[in-house]
Amino acid sequence: MSVLVFSAIVYGISALAGFLGSLTGLGGGIVVTPVLTLLLGVDLHYAMGATLVSVIATSSGAAAAYVKEGFTNIRAGMFLEIATTVGAVVGAHLTKIVPTSALAVALGVVFLYTAWQSFQGLGERRAVRPDPLAARLRLNSSYPEAEKEVRYEVQHVKGGFSIMFGAGVLSGLLGIGSGAMKVIAMDQVMGMPFKVSTTTSNFMIGVTAAASAGIYLARGYIEPGLAMPVMLGVLTGSLLGARQLKGAKTRILRMLFAGVVGVLAAEMIYNGLTGGLK
Repeated sequence: MSVLVFSAIVYGISALAGFLGSLTGLGGGIVVTPVLTLLLGVDLHYAMGATLVSVIATSSGAAAAYVKEGFTNIRAGMFLEIATTVGAVVGAHLTKIVPTSALAVALGVVFLYTAWQSFQGLGERRAVRPDPLAARLRLNSSYPEAEKEVRYEVQHVKGGFSIMFGAGVLSGLLGIGSGAMKVIAMDQVMGMPFKVSTTTSNFMIGVTAAASAGIYLARGYIEPGLAMPVMLGVLTGSLLGARQLKGAKTRILRMLFAGVVGVLAAEMIYNGLTGGLK
């Protein structure tokens, strides 16, 4: 396979990943990393390095559009980013300690849990009491839906903050931007609407990825020839996805989120346990 053909394939895959990542808040890494390793034979660490660069591109592309449209909870994103950034630095320092096969299995387990939690969210959300801490931090907000503003209150701020630290560790360790865990924390734990969770995740993932991308670069895991088509593809897809979110149905988004995550989880776990990854 020539370099041009390889780059074109990587660009096309990354564009699809960016589109899905923009709609679901995953940042594209959830598709790019497994595809590069499982289908194209790229070493997992280099795939993670390229993915981190693409995550920054996704955040830059989609997040600006979501902020303008009023979906993103900027205050919540900036507050929770404190935990994810610290976690990302910790996770990046663990990459030379944890074996590649263990990384793949860990990634698969995280994906399975994420898919299950997304299907759990298809039902009605139980009413809970407002969190006084959310009120003090002014995290409660609203988002546009059917030409009107829908108010919501953020729940369990401390629990969500703790999970965000774990999401940051996963970002640095697995190179996925931790968008999956961010969405779960905000949607399932903190009670934020799914569209707000996905858009706020897109707003946050770029900072988290940047915190660990520098460490990957210093260790030589970011290859420009691979990172460039990945970044351009994901950026293209994320901008297209941002245009579709406002009219998309939440139930469809949840099912798409869970379906993609579940398939990739099974592949990563299988290849990690059988030695199918480098």
